[in-house]
Amino acid sequence: MDTSRTTKILSVKDQIAEQLRTDIISGAFPPNTKLNETELANRFGLSRGPIRDVILQLTKEGLLISKNNCGASVNSVLDPSMQKLMIKLRREIEVFAIEQINDSLTELDIRDLEAILADLQKALDAEDYAEVTKIDISFHRYLINKAGGDELVNIWYPYVMRMRLNYKRISSSLQCVDEHSRILEALKAGDMKLASKAVKANIK
Repeated sequence: MDTSRTTKILSVKDQIAEQLRTDIISGAFPPNTKLNETELANRFGLSRGPIRDVILQLTKEGLLISKNNCGASVNSVLDPSMQKLMIKLRREIEVFAIEQINDSLTELDIRDLEAILADLQKALDAEDYAEVTKIDISFHRYLINKAGGDELVNIWYPYVMRMRLNYKRISSSLQCVDEHSRILEALKAGDMKLASKAVKANIK
């Protein structure tokens, strides 16, 4: 989902990357699944070159791991201590983003974020949890981008995607929309302290 809420035409490689993210997030490709370049090339009707580019991209995002002469596979689940560290680091980045945003959200930003939350509710109602996860990420990415543009997004994004391999709470939580609504309501009220507290509560 584009954080600007405008129509965005994805390149073929971006479309493939998005599909593979969905496959990984949904569990269609569980942790440690080895990816076969030839099979993926046949699946998407492309040569292996673009597939390699996508694999490299998803490796940078933390979803895949590549080893010399072993190809690429879905990254493993983090052990509890590493997951705890990832949560801490992500919270620090997102609280930093809230502090940078301060009270700079425009009416358009508010409408965009409200629309994301509406999409989140629809996905939850449809029990499409892979889509829920992607929309959840888009909400946070919007705020990160607002705070620091691509530079901050590029620091933050690998932590988020790596954590997704461990993340099960979203598939059963009925509080998902409420947690994000509390973040947005605090931002709308200009209460950065409350917004930071809500962000920390949401990242578990």
